Amino acid sequence: MWNDIIHGALGALVIVDSRRMDECYPAVDYFERHDLPFAVAVNQFDGKLAHDLDAIRWALAVGDQVPVIVFDARSKVSVRDALIVVLHLALERARG
Repeated sequence: MWNDIIHGALGALVIVDSRRMDECYPAVDYFERHDLPFAVAVNQFDGKLAHDLDAIRWALAVGDQVPVIVFDARSKVSVRDALIVVLHLALERARG
């Protein structure tokens, strides 16, 4: 199914629950293996993060080229802003 999901994809957004980060490792690994640009969006619960963004970046072992941002999955504006980050990654890749 993963191959079908990325067929024609220009980028991806990995949504992270900082209380259960182990559940997002397969997605991070998959996008890295397939060289698909992606951003990590850490969902806030009640306005709080279980870990700070540097700790999350370290735990996921993603480089500085991968944006790690905070967002609220319940907010349309916040989701839009997270997707814009992915769009910028795709545009950067297209420009070479």
